[in-house]
Formats: sequence, C-alpha cells, structure tokens
Amino acid sequence: MEPGEEKRSIRNSPIQIKLPLLFALALAAGVLIGANTFAPSTTNPQDTAKSYLKFRDILSYIDRDYVDTVNIEALTDHAITEMLEKLDPHTTYIPAKDMAMARSYLEGDFEGIGVEFNIFNDTIYVITPLSGGPSEAAGIMAGDKIIKVNGENVAGTKITNEGVFKRLRGKKGSEVKLSIARGSNPNLLSFTLKRDKIPTVSVDVSYMVNDKTGYIKVSRFSANTFEEFKQALAGLKKRGLNQLILDLRGNPGGYMDHATRMADEFLAGNKLLVYTDGKGNRYDSKTFARTKGDFENGSLIILLDEGSASASEIVAGAIQDNDRGLIVGRRSFGKGLVQMPIPLNDGSELRLTISRYYTPSGRSIQKTYANGTEEYEKDMLNRLEHGEFFKPDSSLYVDSLKFKTARGRVVYGGGGIMPDVFVPQDTSAYSEYLSQLYNKGVLREYALAYYKNNQKELEKMSFGQYKKAFKVTDKMLDDVVKLASRSEVTYKAEQFNRSKSIIRNNLKAFIARSIYGNQGFYPVLHEADEEFQEALKQFGKAQKLAKGGV
Repeated sequence: MEPGEEKRSIRNSPIQIKLPLLFALALAAGVLIGANTFAPSTTNPQDTAKSYLKFRDILSYIDRDYVDTVNIEALTDHAITEMLEKLDPHTTYIPAKDMAMARSYLEGDFEGIGVEFNIFNDTIYVITPLSGGPSEAAGIMAGDKIIKVNGENVAGTKITNEGVFKRLRGKKGSEVKLSIARGSNPNLLSFTLKRDKIPTVSVDVSYMVNDKTGYIKVSRFSANTFEEFKQALAGLKKRGLNQLILDLRGNPGGYMDHATRMADEFLAGNKLLVYTDGKGNRYDSKTFARTKGDFENGSLIILLDEGSASASEIVAGAIQDNDRGLIVGRRSFGKGLVQMPIPLNDGSELRLTISRYYTPSGRSIQKTYANGTEEYEKDMLNRLEHGEFFKPDSSLYVDSLKFKTARGRVVYGGGGIMPDVFVPQDTSAYSEYLSQLYNKGVLREYALAYYKNNQKELEKMSFGQYKKAFKVTDKMLDDVVKLASRSEVTYKAEQFNRSKSIIRNNLKAFIARSIYGNQGFYPVLHEADEEFQEALKQFGKAQKLAKGGV
C-alpha cells in the first residue's frame, strides 16, 4: 500500500475519501478494467440498468432546471462517495485531480511531515507516522487529531484532502506548527516540525542481537521491500544468523507480492501462503510458496501489534498457520479486503473491494464492519476501552472463531492475527511529563546538542563500547529538566521519577543515532522494549516449532 504521506479525503462526506490502510494493488496489480460505456451487470442487469437511468435522469433535471448553478462534477463525486460508504470501509473513489497524488504513495517522492491520515467527522486523524519521517521523530502518534496548522483551525471546517496537502506538504527544511488533541487530554499539544523528504527505505534496520540472533525491522511493503529484506537477511546470515526476530509492528502493509515473497523465504515446499474469496470464483486465488528460501530452518519470531495491517498480516498468518514461527505481541489491525483499481473515463479511479484475504487455516483477516463505518473507525479506541492492549480479549476466544494450524495448534479468527504470546502495553513508566518532553522535542534536542558538544570523544568509541559503558548521568537529567522548562514544560517531580528509566534509555538511544545511525539507535532502544525482550525469551518455543513440534 502506501508509503504515503497524508491519507486522502474528499468534500463533506463523514469519512471523505478513505484511501485504505492498504492500497491493495496487491492481487489486483495490473488488473485494470476500462469503463468506456455503460454496461448492465450480468448478475442483476435489470436493476442496474434501471438505477443507472434513474440517476442519469435526476442529474439531467438538476443541471437543466435547478434554481442555482451547480457544479455537476462535484455533485457526482459526492454522490459516488456517499454511495460507496454503504459498502465497506476500504472501497474508495479517487477523483481525477487526486490520482497523481494517490500514485505517489508507493514511491514516497514528496516532501512533507510524513503521516498517513484520514478525515473523520470533519477532523484530521493520524493513521500512522511514517518511519524515519519528521512526524515520527517529533513524537506524533497514531490516533492523534490535528486541530490547528500554523495557528489556523482545521477541525470542523470541512477541510478536503487538497486542503490538508496544501498545509502539511512543503519544501524540505520549512517548518509547520501543529496543535494536536491526544486521547482524553483536555489540552492541545504543540509540535513544531521541519518538513523533509519522506524516506522510501522500508527496512529500517537489521542487526545481530547476539552471536546467533538477528533482527530485521520492516516498516512497510513498498516497491523495494523484498529486495531490501533479502539484502538484510543475507547480511545477517554472513554473521552467523541462527534465529530471527522479524519486526512488523506498526507496518501498515503494501504490495501483496512483496509480502508473499517474504513469507516464501521462511517456508519450504509449496505450502499455501494466503487465499482470496470473492463473489463467484472470478477473483478467487491461492498463493503458494514456490522457491527455496534463504531462512527455511532457523527459529523465527514475528513481532506484531495493533498497527500491523494487511500485507503484514498476510506474512504473519502464513507463518503462524504453517507452524513455521511464533507470533509475539498483540492482535493486529485486521485489514483483509482486497481492492481492485478500476480506471474511469475522466481519469478518476474506483478501488472496489472484490474479495477477502484468508490465512491458510481459513481465518478471515478482515475485522468486522457490521456496525457501520463510524464504529469501524473507532476500533482502536474500543480496544483501549475494553482493555485489549493490556490483556487478551476473551470475547475473541470462542469456538466459532477457532481454527487449526497445519499441525493442529488452535488459533483464533475475529479479525487480525492473534499472537501466540501476548505482550501487554507497559504504561507504568509513562506520564504526562514524558509526553510533553516528546511533544516539545526536548529529548531529541538535548541529545543532538550533547552529541555536537562531545562529538570527537563520542566518535572514538565503537558501538559496543558505547552500549556497554555510556551512562546517562543525573547531571544530564538535570540539564534535560532545565531545557524542558525553557520549552515551557512544567517540572513534575513524581511524573519525572516515574519516567526516569525511559528518559535515560531514550536519551542514550537518540545520542547513539547521531553517532551510529539506526544501527545504534534500535539496539539501545530495544533494551527497554518489553515486546522485544519477551521475544528473546520465546526462542525455545520458536525452536520447537521450527523442528516440527507444537
């Protein structure tokens, strides 16, 4: 799907355009259907022809007789968008003027703040900050609501996708100020972001955790993902890779073929990877492993969370159902509808849901949307309110959702991929004070200044020496508090003490990024990453699976 910056919308519809969490060009890559003339559906020809004539007549009456001048094209676009909202959350209509922007998502050839967004109830919601972009660096989070841009109110103003792009994209190096509403916090959070070129790299980092354990983080499935992954995997194998952590947390998906090719690297023989089922059998398909992979035997753990969608879920489902590896984390997003791009006469495009993805055991990846689009959009909030981020949701573990893997292990459907090992979100060390440090960029600002002031000394150290010996001192923490005060972050002793361990870890990680790049940043960050640390403890179970156990 996407790397892409801002997610799209149109006019005044409640959801406006929903370029889905996955632009599933996936199956449909190259399947383009022309629309030169009206042709009734072969399934229900009488009703489609009748409805077409009705719509044509109404549009003609409006154009000829309505009291005021009307923009017929805009009216038609609005009608189409409203009609599609009666279908599913991911069927989408893209007007001709927006197509160039839509196509740029998978290439990432733009400059801006680096977020995917949706417009819901006339408010801009952040779907996810893009890895390596300014928004991620500043601490923008999935679920944040953008209320003001450079002091201008953009909530409740009927803003369009064009309006969002106009305000958030811009020349590299230029600044944009955002006012963000987050969760139940009654106060708006302020961010100043410096626009940058949105990176197209999708494998953020790969490194050896120890002499036999490798780690690869894949942030999206874009045009070069599989090649980047293969290169990273080959590099780790040269360094003694025996067991692997594949991190797909926060990965919103992308090209299906890159996902299936990645899964194929882990699976021997011709095992089923994923299948689709649509109306009739026209769009039904099965995808099997077909090549000898580079890591078919070693122990494998995949990290997932609620931000892992579509292509990520295809990989995880294939691995889990074939008993090839262990899934650690939390239930994934649940995006399992396949869209086919259909170009229309005027250059616009319909992306129509034509089938559903299923894992090899028969689980539908798609979470329910039976309660309407509005409730669908609130899914993450509902998970939070139900406590699913902190304990498994027992309502999903029922007989009607029970499936079995190739070796008879029980797995559950219900939308998304359920982990084999659940890891709750650890919020014990988080506080409002820490959030303000992120929001104001205090930790990153201090880390950069510290690096510049101590650059020569720091660059004499190997990363191994730095990781083992470098300590964030109490004096450094005092200086952070002073910098925070100058940035109008009020000191709160109890909250500071609660978050002190994370502050130390993050400072060390940000300083490491300045010296060693992501190869230094992630290994330090992972020292305080509960899900990563749990994965390291689960290799005994993963090894048993790899050797044919259950």
